[in-house]
Amino acid sequence: MLSLNLKNRTITTDKSAFVMGIVNTTPDSFWSESRGGIERAFALIEEGADILDLGAESTRPGSSYISEEEEIKRLLPVIKEIRKHSDIPLSIDTRKKNVMKASFDAGADILNDISALEDDKEMASFCAESEIPVILMHKRGNPSTMQDNTEYSNVFDEVNSYLKRRVEYALAAGIKKDKIILDPGIGFGKDLDSNITLVNRCGELLDGEYPVLMALSRKTCIGQITNREVKDRLSGTLALDLIAVQQGAFMVRVHDVKETVDTLRILDYSNKIRGTF
Repeated sequence: MLSLNLKNRTITTDKSAFVMGIVNTTPDSFWSESRGGIERAFALIEEGADILDLGAESTRPGSSYISEEEEIKRLLPVIKEIRKHSDIPLSIDTRKKNVMKASFDAGADILNDISALEDDKEMASFCAESEIPVILMHKRGNPSTMQDNTEYSNVFDEVNSYLKRRVEYALAAGIKKDKIILDPGIGFGKDLDSNITLVNRCGELLDGEYPVLMALSRKTCIGQITNREVKDRLSGTLALDLIAVQQGAFMVRVHDVKETVDTLRILDYSNKIRGTF
């Protein structure tokens, strides 16, 4: 049984990993099926998501950042409507403290920060005071430029060192160890081999001391391997998510919740039967 401590409660799952469903309130996210706000949120709850990740600023390669006012305008109606009907944990995909504060006040629970607390110097202290979990992700540059530099001398060591520094920063700001989750940032300034190396070694990040989120769903690396367009990458996504969980991933961030839940149920049952041998 996996668990994660939120501010006022602990959530659990009996699956091999938490399933985080993606809800984009953006008009330009790379997978159009992830858009839809409130309707999509309730559909993913029905499909069995453990957590919803709400994003109002696209971070696909080549995208541009938007203002915090626009993010808040897109997010708050969705959060408030979800909270009228469900207590499902809500993660907010943002780099901005004011966006996270407004979302937290409306009922959100988790920060998912692609900048690993770098972009807004007030974010870490807010998260520490609010006692919310934080997801720290590795990337290079920003989404508009991140694929311009994908060379590493040793991708695992460099990503691991960066995340170690960001964890130290978070701890120094007062964020508790049990509130920190790592994300190696698949597709954020990495080429195909680097991405797959990080999937295969995700459980080794910081010597396994912190839980790891893997966000692989329908990404370019899957298309590079399968030669499939975004709409046809479900099978590849499920395969790569399965590998990530077997390598130690604590959480998978996905567009296709129902199919991911089914995949993990098969893995869990197989592990159960194997344990009886």
